[in-house]
Amino acid sequence: VQLQASGGGLVQPGGSLKLSCTVSGRLSDYYGIGWFRQAPGAEREAISCISISDSSTRYADSVKGRFTISRDNAKNTIYLQMNSLKPEDTATYYCASDRMYCLFLMSSSPTFDFQGQGTLVTVSS
Repeated sequence: VQLQASGGGLVQPGGSLKLSCTVSGRLSDYYGIGWFRQAPGAEREAISCISISDSSTRYADSVKGRFTISRDNAKNTIYLQMNSLKPEDTATYYCASDRMYCLFLMSSSPTFDFQGQGTLVTVSS
């Protein structure tokens, strides 16, 4: 199992970025795929997750209304569209898989089966 995250970068406050997570195999081979982030010195924070079986989505309160998770089955890819970015969104973002349909990944202490390498998002003027 491999998850490849990409799309991070430097953006000004109020700007947008779109992260991608391409998985090995097919999306239908998975149960839940989502994102968590970790800033230096901070705890891991769950951000969003999509259940592969029914495409139901979950979001952390801190990003609700600003971030949107989506899928492209043909490309075996999960996206995280991030709008209205704030300096406090600065972190390394990781995509991960969760065989419990996002239940573990979206908990207060996120856990997962597999994770990809991180992609750094910096929000600064």
